[in-house]
Amino acid sequence: MDVLKQGFEIGVGAIFVSNFVLAKFLGLCPFFGVSKKMSSAVGMGLAVTFVMTMASIVTFLVNLLLRAMGMDEFLGIAVFILVIAAFVQLVEMVIQKVSPGLYRALGIYLPLITTNCAVLGVAQLNIQNFGGKDWTAAGGFFASTLYGFCGGLGFMLAMILMSAMREEMESIPVPRAFRGIPAAFLLAGSMALAFLGFSGMI
Repeated sequence: MDVLKQGFEIGVGAIFVSNFVLAKFLGLCPFFGVSKKMSSAVGMGLAVTFVMTMASIVTFLVNLLLRAMGMDEFLGIAVFILVIAAFVQLVEMVIQKVSPGLYRALGIYLPLITTNCAVLGVAQLNIQNFGGKDWTAAGGFFASTLYGFCGGLGFMLAMILMSAMREEMESIPVPRAFRGIPAAFLLAGSMALAFLGFSGMI
């Protein structure tokens, strides 16, 4: 029961309460750049979810190795970036092969997942929250993986909600001064305020 309770708190926290985009304000470049259409938003959300999950798994294990050698404070971030870059390259090749249209729609934002602060942030937060010496490797590994996966789902949820609203705004009259990015910022601010309502859930 303790494991289920912990898993529920981590999942709800990562998706709703501490959403990487709407609460921590990480990963805003792809959030605003790729949320104009639902198809590209879903594609980017899935790609980020995959990279976040796999990066959480690998960086947690790599951190255990670096800590055993006493080099986690010096090489941690550099190794994390290399791991994330490797997974992004894998995702980029798969999308280019399977869905060239989606690959073109994502454009420059797909390789920019490598420097997406949300992806690097989840790796750092995993080590900070679940990789301490007082955690067992099994418990920390489970929590780290779940946090990465749910963090990606939260990112995708924010992308889908934003793209749905931006597509809807295309069919209504909007003052010229608020078209495009200004309207997107207003929508993002409203969504962030709405997500504050989840803060009392856990």
